[in-house]
Amino acid sequence: MKAAVIESVGRAVVAEVPDPTPGPREVVVEVAACGLCGTDLHILQGEFAPKLPIVPGHEFAGEVVGVGTQVTEVSVGDRVAVDPSLYCYECRYCRTGHNNLCERWAAIGVTTAGGAAQYAVAPVANCVKLPEHVRTQDAALVEPLSCAVRGYDVLNSRLGAHVLIYGSGTMGLMMLELAKRTGAASVDIVDLNPQRLATAQQLGVSASAAAADELERPQGWDVVVDATGNAAAIQDGLGRVAKAGTFLQFGVADYATRVTIDPYRIYNQEITITGSMAVLHSFERAAELFATGVLDPSVFISDRLPLTSYPQALEQFASGVGRKIVVVP
Repeated sequence: MKAAVIESVGRAVVAEVPDPTPGPREVVVEVAACGLCGTDLHILQGEFAPKLPIVPGHEFAGEVVGVGTQVTEVSVGDRVAVDPSLYCYECRYCRTGHNNLCERWAAIGVTTAGGAAQYAVAPVANCVKLPEHVRTQDAALVEPLSCAVRGYDVLNSRLGAHVLIYGSGTMGLMMLELAKRTGAASVDIVDLNPQRLATAQQLGVSASAAAADELERPQGWDVVVDATGNAAAIQDGLGRVAKAGTFLQFGVADYATRVTIDPYRIYNQEITITGSMAVLHSFERAAELFATGVLDPSVFISDRLPLTSYPQALEQFASGVGRKIVVVP
């Protein structure tokens, strides 16, 4: 079968690889679409994946075309979205309900072959059936949505909060849509990309600007979310949190990214700084929200490219052109 392969640092190709075979409790999914994510760029840069080469792709959905000998939950022909998370269920963090912090954390498309391919293998426990009205090609959005749902779980956001989001890429826009549905009084977005800001405006953002100084909230925001991973954005956002407010580090920064904090201000103004790592007990809820139309795929997915163009898709994603880019085998 054809698959995208990150062969070495900085090099991605499309190659022929062996067809996958399911284990007793696994299924083979014929991939309908696979989304690109910042994690894929980190893997290309030599981060996250424990070893290369690897078939990337942790945001995917498709049709079940093969099942293991002990699989009864799904059948050939079922359409599913796949949670890429792989946990040991044995370490301290798994036993205390923090599976996303598993000491042996792994993921389809990061530590094992992923969905940027014609076929992918997944544990049956990671497959969520799609209702008839949901297009399989759109359901690659469920995984990033599940990360956004996890982010709002961490925030425990209260009604009437004023929210500021840095970045109006896919994840920033998803946080916007969830903020609107969790009772925010206002949701503002900062981004340097005018095309992305235009999409935020289309989705009903309260205000948008290239810099937070252009927005009218001198007292700060109750919730500030970084969805960029960019040091300058993070540094600026930390200074925009109102008293008793919360800063959420949601964007994935490079390992070497550093910012400074003001410990006295954090103490004196009771500011909370927290993070949200991937998916935790949120994939099924994201699938249900997606089925209700919480996201408009025609807005979120800007490009559908053939799998054979995966290296070019990575380049486009890295350049910041478009929103969610998916490859279609």
